[in-house]
Amino acid sequence: MRKGKGPICLFSRPTLRPSQSKVSLIEGRGANMAARWSFWYVSATMAVALFIVYDVPSASAQRKKEMVLSEKVSQLMEWTNKRPVIRMNGDKFRRLVKAPPRNYSVIVMFTALQLHRQCVVCKQADEEFQILANSWRYSSAFTNRIFFAMVDFDEGSDVFQMLNMNSAPTFINFPAKGKPKRGDTYELQVRGFSAEQIARWIADRTDVNIRVIRPPNYAGPLMLGLLLAVIGGLVYLRRSNMEFLFNKTGWAFAALCFVLAMTSGQMWNHIRGPPYAHKNPHTGHVNYIHGSSQAQFVAETHIVLLFNGGVTLGMVLLCEAATSDMDIGKRKTMCVAGIGLVVLFFSWMLSIFRSKYHGYPYSFLMS
Repeated sequence: MRKGKGPICLFSRPTLRPSQSKVSLIEGRGANMAARWSFWYVSATMAVALFIVYDVPSASAQRKKEMVLSEKVSQLMEWTNKRPVIRMNGDKFRRLVKAPPRNYSVIVMFTALQLHRQCVVCKQADEEFQILANSWRYSSAFTNRIFFAMVDFDEGSDVFQMLNMNSAPTFINFPAKGKPKRGDTYELQVRGFSAEQIARWIADRTDVNIRVIRPPNYAGPLMLGLLLAVIGGLVYLRRSNMEFLFNKTGWAFAALCFVLAMTSGQMWNHIRGPPYAHKNPHTGHVNYIHGSSQAQFVAETHIVLLFNGGVTLGMVLLCEAATSDMDIGKRKTMCVAGIGLVVLFFSWMLSIFRSKYHGYPYSFLMS
C-alpha cells in the first residue's frame, strides 16, 4: 500500500454504457410485440377456419332447402295446370302441405265423395270448391302463393286421423308459415259453402282476393222463357176473354206464394248457400233444423214454408166458413178443419222457434 492513497479494489463491478442499455430494451419490446402479433395471427386464422367449417354446411343446407322448395312449387304448379284442385293422399299431404319448407298457402277440402258414403253436402261443397279453384286458376292475378287441394276420406283416412277430424266436408287453410290457427278452419255451419263465402274467408286469411266467375247457367233463362210461353199461350187461347187477368183469387194466390217463399228464408239460402241438412258422423242422425238462430239448413226453409202454408190454409178455411153461403154443415166442417190446421202447424212452428232460440219460455200444445 502506498501512503496517502486508499485501497485498490481488484474486483470492481463493470458499468454499462448508455448505448448498450437502450439496445437491450428495444430488443425486449420487439420480442413482446412479435409474440402478440403471433397470438393475434393464430387467433384470426383459427376464427377464419371455424367460420369456413361452420358456414359451408349451413350454406349447403340453405341451398338444399331452396332446391326442395323449388321442386315442391314446381310439382304443385304442374298439377294445378292439369287440375285446379289437387287430389292428395297421405304421402302427398305430409310432403307438400305439412313438411317444411313452404312459402305458399294450401286450402284443403277434407271430404267424402264416394257413393257409399252418401254425403250429399260433400258433393254440393265440392262443386262450389271447384268453381272457386277454377276462378283462381284462370284469373289474370294467378300466382303460386296459394294452391287448392282435396283429401278424400277413402284415399287419405290417415290424414283424418292425424288431424283428429271426424266430419266432412271441412275446409282448412294451411298458411305459408306456422301451423293453422283457429281462424284457419272455415265455419261451414255459419257461412255455408258457396264459392263467394269461401273466397271472402280466403281473403281474410291470406290476403289473396279471388273473383268468383261462375259458368253460365241456362236453367234460369229457360224456365223464364217457358213461363212466358205458357202465359202467352193462355193469353192466345183465351184472347176473346181476358177476364182471368183481373181475377183477384189468382193474383192473391201468386202474391201468397211469393210471401211464403220470402218468409221461409229462400233468399238467405240463395245468398249464403247453406247445406241441405247435417248428418252426425258418429250417430248417423240427420238434422234438418239448425240448432242456432244465426244459421239454417235448406231443408229447414222447406219445413218452415210447409208450416206457414198450413197455417195460411187454416186461416183461409176459417174466413170461408164465416163468409160463404154454403150450408151450415159444410161451414162447420171447414171451421173445424181450419182450427185444426192453425193449431197443429202453429204449434210445430213454435217448436222450431224454441229449438233455435234456447230458453224461450212459451209453448203451444205440442211444442
